[in-house]
Amino acid sequence: MSTAPRLTISDDDYPELEAVAAIQRGLHQFNQEMGGPYDREPVTVLARDEEEAVKGGLLGLTYWNWLFIDWLWLAREVRGQGLGTDLLARAEAVARERGCTDAYTDTFSFTAPGFWKRNGWTEAGRLDGMPPGHSRIWYRKKL
Repeated sequence: MSTAPRLTISDDDYPELEAVAAIQRGLHQFNQEMGGPYDREPVTVLARDEEEAVKGGLLGLTYWNWLFIDWLWLAREVRGQGLGTDLLARAEAVARERGCTDAYTDTFSFTAPGFWKRNGWTEAGRLDGMPPGHSRIWYRKKL
């Protein structure tokens, strides 16, 4: 006789925050049981203009001796001036200070893949056709 509870499965386009948090907590706990504590710490590097408006930035995390870059964005008017390289270099420095030895990110073929290569990152994986006509690309770098 099974003692497992009967569960229902349903779609939820607008889940309650507690439901989302339960999934996140459960996965974080499992990941740490399997891979060890990861002491996740955010990495936030901002570029502001004279009026303190954010014109670019990088959002990421450090954990398990890795830097993960989740978001890197620059306003159109400040692109092509080396600011992305400056943001990336600062995030990499923060990661090294925290003991990170490696870094990874994912991006799309239409979001300047040459930028990552110029900054010493190498392609680690690719999904062609995501979105149609483009690719999703994973990059990594030894810090």
